[in-house]
Order: sequence, then structure tokens, then C-alpha cells
Amino acid sequence: MPRFSVIVPCFKVQGFLRECLDSVLDQSFRDIEVIAVDDCSPDGSGAILDEYAARDDRVRVLHLAENAGLGRARNAGLPLATGDYLFFLDSDDTLTPGALRAMADRLAETDGPDVLVFDYARTYWWGGTRRNVLARVLAQAGDGTFTAAGHPEILDLLMVVWNKVYRRDFVEREGFTFPPGYYEDTPWTFPVMFSAERIAALDRICLNYRQRRQGNILSTTSRKHFDVHAQYERVFAFLDARPELAARWRPFLHAKMGEHCLDILSKPDRLPPSDRAEFFHRTAEMFRAHRPEGAAVPAGLRVLEGSYAAYRVRRQSGRAARELERRTRPALAAAAGRLRRTASTVHVRRPLDPNLVVYSAFSHRGVLGDPAAIHRAARELAPHLRGVWVVRDEESAADPALLPPGTEHVVLGSAAYRRVTERAAFFVNNVNWPGTVAKRPGTVHLHTHQGTPLKHMGVDLLDRPGARHGLDVPQMLRRADRWDHSLVASRYAERVWERAYPCHFTSARTGSPRNDTLVNAGPEDGRRVRERLGVPAGHTVVLYAPTRREYRRGGLVERLDVARLAADLGEGHTLLVRLHPSLATGPARGLGLTELHRRGVVVDATDEPHVEDLMLASDLLITDYSALMFDYALLDRPILIHAEDWGPYSATRGTYFDITEEAPGHVSRSYRELAWLLASGAWRDEEAARLRGSFRARYCEYEDGRAAERVVRTLLLGEPMPAPEPSGVPGARAVPSVRDLLPST
Repeated sequence: MPRFSVIVPCFKVQGFLRECLDSVLDQSFRDIEVIAVDDCSPDGSGAILDEYAARDDRVRVLHLAENAGLGRARNAGLPLATGDYLFFLDSDDTLTPGALRAMADRLAETDGPDVLVFDYARTYWWGGTRRNVLARVLAQAGDGTFTAAGHPEILDLLMVVWNKVYRRDFVEREGFTFPPGYYEDTPWTFPVMFSAERIAALDRICLNYRQRRQGNILSTTSRKHFDVHAQYERVFAFLDARPELAARWRPFLHAKMGEHCLDILSKPDRLPPSDRAEFFHRTAEMFRAHRPEGAAVPAGLRVLEGSYAAYRVRRQSGRAARELERRTRPALAAAAGRLRRTASTVHVRRPLDPNLVVYSAFSHRGVLGDPAAIHRAARELAPHLRGVWVVRDEESAADPALLPPGTEHVVLGSAAYRRVTERAAFFVNNVNWPGTVAKRPGTVHLHTHQGTPLKHMGVDLLDRPGARHGLDVPQMLRRADRWDHSLVASRYAERVWERAYPCHFTSARTGSPRNDTLVNAGPEDGRRVRERLGVPAGHTVVLYAPTRREYRRGGLVERLDVARLAADLGEGHTLLVRLHPSLATGPARGLGLTELHRRGVVVDATDEPHVEDLMLASDLLITDYSALMFDYALLDRPILIHAEDWGPYSATRGTYFDITEEAPGHVSRSYRELAWLLASGAWRDEEAARLRGSFRARYCEYEDGRAAERVVRTLLLGEPMPAPEPSGVPGARAVPSVRDLLPST
């Protein structure tokens, strides 16, 4: 008996079917059966199914004699299912890698619930990807099981059949089947969720929900959308037959039905114009017929108590208000700009404050990076200087990890922000300041950058259209013209920044202030970070830090299976994973990382604000092309470069040198090579030490542990201080572990 029966109804999907089937059959979890139902499809879908069945005995094909529709095609596959759990997969959607394994693990962890609800992402025909906006509902569901009554937010998710798996004996006992017509998921999912005694949630993107440009049934203009009324009548009948459920769920279902029908009516592509009034009247009639006694009508649904004419007036007035707002927004913005410029003109007459330093980092996220290190040094060496931080919103200001208590700050765009930026003598930032910050005579702008560059930056992106998508390079350079000093960690970085930003600055050979922590750290620093992250004592810690890719929309390319790596590392090891910051809020973490962190398989360190802490806590860095390698080299701990896609990456983004030829450690071009380097001990051999020593001497030559002090003394106070000698890096600390990371085989 397989664990999963995957039922795939097929009709006119020959262009997508292979991708769908491959996403199932290529899963690492193989204890499945696929029941493919050819719903008398007029294209080549049936032949494709037969082809797959001939070469994989897990696939069984059922050819229907006549077209039955999606719901009945699913029903046709149900009697053939023998798996513990049923999974209804639409034939134009795909599973994400590792999805079935994650489902199986979660089912085992929760001791076989009736229903498992998982996350999904919408994948658009133009290449975009967007995660389910209510993914937090799954994260908030907890580790155990629950009922819909105990966690009603679960019903706020899209009530479709394909974002869940169902215990087969539960489905058979309750007699759930699909009705004919559109919206066939409605009388399945609501009864299932109302009845289930044990529901579990999986906070992981397991399915890509394809948003087709055309061919989506529900986006077809047709009277078939009237089917929604009959589908909800079936759900009300289900509740009528179960009084124990009706008292709890009838008010909810009544409101949900009204919301759903009004949503259909609001869509311009669903109903023929001549049928819209009839649809409204049927909805209103049904809304009145099923209204629970004494139930209050939500404000948004009161329109169903009136006439269709009143509904149209309300809709038209709403559209008119939105259009007026759209048209007046540019004028209001222009007026606000004139007001700011007028206010700026008034304040410019006030003198600069020679002791005022305004700081920002990473687009106003908080006290981070090089600016934070300079601020700390200034408070110690020059306490008369007033340091003020710019933060992007009050939420950032309230986070002590981003803004330590007692730190003076202003919110971006506020009146206080305008006052300090108009009078500051010094600006310190690792990102360009907004265009509204005027460069006054006498102000000094210090630009710290965000590390030593490997990939092309600035004007070097002009011939890389994919890498500069959405980036206005000329505007970037106009803002960079305000820089007075560009901080560099090596002569290499100096050459690159002067080439990439042909602007009016002077290169300051100071080193990177944030890296003083790495150069000067002792063994206790890393131990404290490990304890905070929950790393068991004595563990060897591996930090995996991949960068984004410009050859894939969204930047996410999974070149390394972190679950496999964590399993192969085995006992006595902890794997820290830090995604590129630009991927932190997208679907990347939902594709398994969040769930692996919850289960303790890996530590998701993406949100850790201070990456220096993660470097101190780790014994080995595995990365691809992240600039983090230049900083990590200061620790004299092993680095492995996983360059599986170096060709497409370097061709798309452009790089200043070939990292596979001048690497800070050994290079792998496949997981097999990476595993060998870890298992054999080569990751820490003499050649690895020689490579990182050479790399450090070339790219970290000004990092002497006094960069922040040098910036404060020479650039803020105007005092003399010797420049660092380009003769290598003193005092780095090698990894303490003597064990191989993977067992030799």
C-alpha cells in the first residue's frame, strides 16, 4: 500500500502535462501511485499518459469514454486509489522538489491526521512567482493537530482541493465526492474541513499553482459561474444533515457564500453583462434564505439586502473614487515635493552642525554593517559627535536587534529626518542616500559599500541587462556623485569601485570597519553566538550562504539540497543557512527552509541581523559567489566554493575575476564533489590553507582590525593616523575542529 495516491485528471493540458508528471515521479519520496484520468481529452494528453505508464509502473491510466468534467474525473480515480493519503493534483500544476518527503515527514510527526494543509506559490505565465499571502496562518497553526473550530483562521486560506492531502479511510467513511459543474471544490473542502477531527499544517511551499494567460476555466466568461449557487446549496445541505456542525458553521458559511458570490460578480471576465443582474438576484435570494436567525450581516455584505441598482451605484462610486485618487496622486506628490524644496531652502540658511553625523545602513534597516561599526567607534573616540540613525519605519525602530535602546534615530521622510539631513556635517551609509538628500557645501559623505565585490557593479552592469533589471544606473551614479570618500579593504577593491563608479570621490584605504570584529575576535565571541542560536556544545558548525541569481526571475536557484547536506553531515554537526537578503521575504524560505528549521534539521539564520555573528559561530563556510567569502577569509577558517552553475552565473551577472581559478579554498562543481571534499578531509588540508592565505593577502590587505578607528580619526576628526600596510592579515584564527565533516565511504 503506497503512502500517497496522486490523482491527476487531464483535459487539454498536453503543453503542461509532462512537467506536472515529472514533478511527481522525480520526487525523492517514491512510495506513491499516480492515477491519471484522461477525461476524454481531444489533444495528445491521453497518449502522453500512456507513455508515462509504459515506463513507470507507479502510473496507472484511466481513459474515460466521454468528458465528465473535473469533479467527476476525480471521482473516477477514487475507487482505484490504494494509498494511505489522497492527493488531487491539477495537471497544469507542479510539485516543488522534496514536497512529498516533507508531507510524509509531517504526517508521521503528527501521527496520521485526517487532513494535512500545505502552502503553495502562484507561478505566472510571464515568469513571476508569488507566495500565498496567508502563509502565516500555517506557521501559526503550531506543531500538533487541531480542528477548524480550534484554529478557524485555517478557513481563510484558499478553499481548494489541491493544497491538502486527505486520509483515505476518512474520505471513504464520510463519503466525500465531487459534484459536477464549476466550483466543484467548494462542496468538498468545506465539509472536509468542518468534519476533520485532526488537521495538521505544513508551512512549506509544496505546489506551484500555475496562473495561465488563457485556458483557466474560472476566468472564462460563461453562465457556468451560476454553478456556485448550487455548490453552496450542497454545503448547506451537508450542515442540515449534521446538526452538531450546523450550529457552529452556518453563520460562517453564510458570510463566506456572500463574499464568494460578490467576488465573482466583481470580476469583469466571469459573467456575461446581460446575466449580471440575474446573478445578483439569485445570490441575494440565497443569502436571505440561509441567513441564520439573529445573525448580524457584515457591513460588506449588506449590499445583498438591497437592489441590483443600488449595488451598481456603489460599485461605480467606488471606481470613481479610486480613479480620482489615481489622477490626483501625481499632483499631490508634486505639491509635496515643492513644499519640501521650499522648506529645504529655508533650512539651508541655517548653518551646518559640525558635530552632527547621520547614519544609515541597508536602506534604513537599522544599526548594521560598516556604519554601525563607525558609530560605535565614534561614541568611544569622539563622544562630542552626535550620531543619528535613519530607520525606514517605526517597526524597525521598535526592534532592539536593529536599533539598540538609547540610539537616537529619525524615521525616513519625517520632519525630524528632514531637519537632521539638512544640517548634518557628515553622512555615513552603505547604500546610496535618497535623491531628496541635497549635497550642501561643507558636508562630507562617507560611502562604506557592502563588502568586496566579485560580481559586476555600477556602470559595469550597463551591458548586463538581466543583472540590472529595474535598476537605473545613471540615477545611481548621480547619487554616487555626492560621495566624498569610498572605503576600501584592498587595492583590488579600490580599482573596482573607481571603475564601477566614475564619480567625484577619493578612495580611503581604511579597511572595512565591520570586519574589525572578525580580526579582533576571541574564542568566546563565537561561543556566545552558538549558545544564542541553540547550537549544542561541541558541534561543528557549517555556514551555507548562497547568493541570488540574475538568470532566474526572482533570483532563487536551489543548487544545493540543504536537507540532504544536513543529513549527510550527521550527528555532531549543525548547518546554518543564510539566504541572500533579497530572497528573505519571497518564496525561497517557504520551499522547505522554514519547515526544516522548525524540525531542527537546519538553523535558518536568514533573519539574523549581524552576519558577523554567524561567521564567528561557524567552523566552515560553504558558498557559491557571495561576497561573504572576502570577510570570512579573515578568520582563516576553511571555505568551500560550490560553483555548480558558474558558467551561466558569470555570463549573466559578470564578474571581475574567475572565482573558480582564484578561490579561497577548494571548488566543487557538483554535490558529489562537495560531499567528497567534506568526507575526505580535503576541506581543511594544506592546499586549502594555502589557497585561503593567498586569497586573504590579495583581497583583505587593509584589514588590520583598526578600520573603524581609522575612519573616525582621519575622516570625521581630521587627525593623522597611519594607513594600513598591504602586507597580509595578522592574527586569524583557524577552525578548531579536527574531524572530517562527512563520513568517508
